[in-house]
Amino acid sequence: MSARKLALAALFISLSAIGGMIKIPLGIASIALDSMPALVAVLFFSAPLAGTIAAFGHLISALFGGMPLGPFHLIIAFEMWAVVWLFAKLHQSGNQWLKWPAFIIGNGVLAAIPFYFLLSPAFFYASVPGLVIAAAINAGVAAMLMPYVQKVYGGSLHAS
Repeated sequence: MSARKLALAALFISLSAIGGMIKIPLGIASIALDSMPALVAVLFFSAPLAGTIAAFGHLISALFGGMPLGPFHLIIAFEMWAVVWLFAKLHQSGNQWLKWPAFIIGNGVLAAIPFYFLLSPAFFYASVPGLVIAAAINAGVAAMLMPYVQKVYGGSLHAS
């Protein structure tokens, strides 16, 4: 990876950290705008690197929230990686409409399923509405920003 790509990835991780400080008051202290920069990062990076930005963004956001789920945040970071990886793959294959519901459902519902078994069904049912709302907010902000980022950077956008 070139120094320029590494610096840009670090910038997106930093933006995720800033987004992680913007909490969405929906019950769990680690719900924030941390995944939005990773969604925009698909304009610049491959799916694995965009996913890595999302994973680090979640871990930093969880730290700001006091790590309410302890080591389970490592599972969530992996899930964030997987959901943003899928989002990036859909984006790169031209599925411009499918990528948004895939992100919202993946981040808001599917990623919560392990916690039905690891914590409790009550935790699952209590957290899913907030997770879906937060995923929709992250996706909505990213959807509004992406056309402007594409316009500013024009033909220089390509995945590495």
